[in-house]
Amino acid sequence: TAGPTIIPVGGRVTLSCSVDDSDGWKYDWFRRTSNSNEAQVDGEENRDIRVSQGGIYRCRGRRGKPVYYTDYSDEVTLIQCFYLCLSVSTSVSVTLQPDWSQIFSGEKITVRCEIQGGGDTEWDYEWKTPQSTSHQTHVNYWTLSVSESSSGNYMCRGRNRRDSYSSTHRVIKLTVSQTKPEAELNADIKVIPVGGSVTLSCSVNPSSGWKYYWYRGDQSTELLIRQDDVFKSNGQISVSKEGQYWCRGGRGEPVYYSQYSQSVTIKKLVTVSNKVVVTLHPNWSEIYHGEMITVRCEIQGGDTEWEYEWKTTSSIKPSNQNEFRISSACSSHSGNYRCKGRKKNAQYKTTEWSDFIKLTVNNSKSTSLTVSPDRVQHFTSDSVSLSCEGNSTEWRVRRFPEDSYLSLCSDWGTMTGSTCNISGLNSSAVYWCESGSGQFTNSVNITGHNMILMSPVHPVTEGQSVSLGCRLKTGQKLSNNVFFYQNDKLLQNDTRVELIISAVSKSHEGFYKCQHSGKESPQSWMTVKSE
Repeated sequence: TAGPTIIPVGGRVTLSCSVDDSDGWKYDWFRRTSNSNEAQVDGEENRDIRVSQGGIYRCRGRRGKPVYYTDYSDEVTLIQCFYLCLSVSTSVSVTLQPDWSQIFSGEKITVRCEIQGGGDTEWDYEWKTPQSTSHQTHVNYWTLSVSESSSGNYMCRGRNRRDSYSSTHRVIKLTVSQTKPEAELNADIKVIPVGGSVTLSCSVNPSSGWKYYWYRGDQSTELLIRQDDVFKSNGQISVSKEGQYWCRGGRGEPVYYSQYSQSVTIKKLVTVSNKVVVTLHPNWSEIYHGEMITVRCEIQGGDTEWEYEWKTTSSIKPSNQNEFRISSACSSHSGNYRCKGRKKNAQYKTTEWSDFIKLTVNNSKSTSLTVSPDRVQHFTSDSVSLSCEGNSTEWRVRRFPEDSYLSLCSDWGTMTGSTCNISGLNSSAVYWCESGSGQFTNSVNITGHNMILMSPVHPVTEGQSVSLGCRLKTGQKLSNNVFFYQNDKLLQNDTRVELIISAVSKSHEGFYKCQHSGKESPQSWMTVKSE
C-alpha cells in the first residue's frame, strides 16, 4: 500500500508491505519502469520504506531457513514530479461491451478503458492482452472477434501526454467458450384447439442479449419470423398452423447465431364422429346426501383407447378417467357434467363434447334403509332384516333382482311394521324403501354367498386401522392359506388369516376379495375418506 501516489519535487512517499497478521517476516522490494526491467531495491527489507523515485513497485515476504516466500503483491505506480506537480485524482475501469456473462467463439466484443477524473487531461492508453505484452494506442477501446485463445486478462492504464504521468493498471478477465450454445424450443401444448393457437417459447442459456428467429418446415426453410426487440425477454410467439417448428437465437452486430433447437411438431385438432354421452349409475337425477353414484363418460363406436376430459359446474372436478365415482354424495357434487374423448394414439383427434347431464344432491334429511347383520356380504342361509327409518309410517320394502321383476316384501319375506325379514338370500338384488307419500330411501345391494369377505360397511377415515377377514358358510375356522386381493392384485398370501391395515390411506380404497382352497368371495368396495 502507498500513501499518496504522486512524489512531489524533492519529496518522498512511504510504501508499506504486510503479510496477514503473522510474525517473523522480512520483505523484498522491487521496482521497474515502462522503459526498464524490474530490479530489487538494494538494502531494503523492512516493512515500510520511503522512496523518492517514480516507478512501478511491488513486494513479497520471506522468513525461515530454508527461506519461504509469499506471492508477490499487486503493483503500485508512483508518479514523480520534476517541476510543478498538481495532484490529480483519477480512477481507471475496464469494461466489456456488450457486457454478457458468457462470450462464445466468433462473437465480436469491445474492451474499453475508462479514466474518470483528471479534468481536461489528454491520455494515451497502454494495453496488455493475452496475445501481446504491450500495445500503445490513442483510443480507449480494443475491438476484436474472439476465439478460445482470446481468453485471459485484459489490462489498461492511461498515460498523460503532457507530463508522462501514468494511472494504475486495471484488469478485466475474458472467458471465451468454444462450444456454440443450442436453442431450446418448448410448446405449452402440441395440438392447436379449434379456433385457437399454441404458444412456442425459445431460449438460449445464458440468456443475455438474444433475439429469436423462427422457422416452419425444416432448417433450410425461409425464415418464418424474426422476433422484435420487445419480445426478446421471453422469446414467445403464437402459431395457429400445424407443422414442424424450429428456432435459434442471434445477438450482436454482425449477428452471432446459436445452434438450431430441436424441432417441435404441432398438430391441428381434428374432430372425430364418435358420439359421446354422460350417464348416471344408478340413473337417478336426484340423490340424497351420503349416497353413492357413478358419473360415466361413454364413447360409442370402435375399440379405440381414449383419454377423457370433463367439464362441470360442480365445485369438485372429476379426474381424467371415464368414470367419476362418488362414494358419499354432498352438495358440492351438484351440477352439470359433460365430457369428451381424445385418442391415446393420436392426440390431435378428439370427439365433440357430450350434452350436459344434471346431477342434484338433496342435502335435506332423507329416509334411510338399514341392514341387520350390518355387513356388505351375507351367506345364502342368513336371516336378514331390512328396516325403513324416517318420518313416514307407511313404509314398504321393494327389491329388483337380477333375474326377475320388481316386487314387494310380501312376495319373498315378511313385513312387520317398517321392517322386512328375509329368511334366506337365494339371489342377488337391490333393496330400498318407499313411502306412501312418494319418499325413497338409499338403496343397498345384497347378495348371498357360501364364502364372504368381512369388510367395513361404511367409509373409513384415513389413519384408522382396518381388519378384513374371510368366512365360510359352514362356520369352519380358516387356519392358513387365505389370500387377499385389492383390485384383483394379490396383497397377502402367508399364514395370516386376516388382512390388517394399520393406517389406511387413499391408496387403500378399492375392491377387496379373499380366496381359500379354491373358493373365492365376491368383491366389496372399501371407501376411504379424508380426516
